[in-house]
Amino acid sequence: MPTRVHEFAWPDRVVVGTIGLPGARTFYLQVRAGTQLVSVAMEKQQSALLADKIDEILDQLRTVEGNPHSVPTTTPLELIDNDQLEPVQEQFRTGAMSLGWDPTTAQILIEAYPIIDADAEGNDESLNEDDVDVPEMLLVRMPVGTARAFAKRTREVVGAGRPACPLCGYPVDADGHSCTFPEV
Repeated sequence: MPTRVHEFAWPDRVVVGTIGLPGARTFYLQVRAGTQLVSVAMEKQQSALLADKIDEILDQLRTVEGNPHSVPTTTPLELIDNDQLEPVQEQFRTGAMSLGWDPTTAQILIEAYPIIDADAEGNDESLNEDDVDVPEMLLVRMPVGTARAFAKRTREVVGAGRPACPLCGYPVDADGHSCTFPEV
């Protein structure tokens, strides 16, 4: 069965945002081009790692003699996006992701794949075709400035969660915190 690819070659918007209160937030990678809008759920750690790795790639590209891809050191002001997520209709929950660089278009590539149900993989029973989900993936290409802005916003979204306890480092919930820091 062919994979349904949600592809965005030059997106109008690509952001990570959340729905819910700190401690119970759901993270989404949301991409829009024209009227096409896709939102995939992610883990907080996936979001943080994605931002870090994008910045690593961009920082390495900046070291190329003459900076031929015009990689910005900081986020270009005109690309800052602090708006809320657009209405979310979750396409899938992200499992595996890959990140890359396309030198022919000077774009960062993000591929996101859904979590695969291990039980469904080994099931040999005949299935009704209407019950089978079409495999899908998200493919996003971002120019270097957009990628820098994406990484900055993602770090800010990840950091906007619950504050850490100064003693034990665990998150402090709004309804209290039972510190596990040992007495000295």
